[in-house]
Amino acid sequence: MLERGASFRSLEAEAAPRSLREEAYDIIKQRIIRGLYRPGEALSEAVVSSSLSLGRTPVRQAFDRLMRDGLVEVLPRKGIIVRPITADEIRDMVHVRLLNEGFCARLAAERADQAVLGVLNDTLDQSHKAARDSDIETLMVLDRRFHAALASAAGNAVLSDILSNLHDRSQRVWFLSLREHQHHARVVEEHAGIVAAISARDPEGAEAVMRAHILSFAENLSRQL
Repeated sequence: MLERGASFRSLEAEAAPRSLREEAYDIIKQRIIRGLYRPGEALSEAVVSSSLSLGRTPVRQAFDRLMRDGLVEVLPRKGIIVRPITADEIRDMVHVRLLNEGFCARLAAERADQAVLGVLNDTLDQSHKAARDSDIETLMVLDRRFHAALASAAGNAVLSDILSNLHDRSQRVWFLSLREHQHHARVVEEHAGIVAAISARDPEGAEAVMRAHILSFAENLSRQL
């Protein structure tokens, strides 16, 4: 069971020890997602290294990876900055989610086994509690777990890889969306509708509910920006 207030690092920690490069990457990434490093903010390798008590080499390697993730970029005379969130990026993200996650929900309704349904329902139970507590960090982790379980249920490895990359790029936008308290419970109820359609083996219904969920996310986000 996830505890209220647990950090991203503890919630998603692996059993094996992480390298300094992985530690630097995880910390900087979560600071960007949570807005502690703001869009457009310049990040100094030396300052970040000092604040994390890590060497400059792992921080430099982390920045290289974050650049590939699309979270930071290098600008002339400014150096490394946190990549701004643009309306065009959000529009493109929503279009890709509608196409791929709608299809994923359809496949999950056809192929999900009882083990996956158990994961989805357990995640829902924990999400209800996190929503009541307005625990955004836990909701973020549970949201990712929910969509990862759906991708697994679809039984398509290529689609699962696409969705994993999409979710990585979407996390910062999800955090913004979840700042609105009323949206917390709405997200969980939308997830419940998706699970109900999958449990009923209703591919068309699952796709329709998933698309409605994504459009609800987009509408809420438009009010946040």
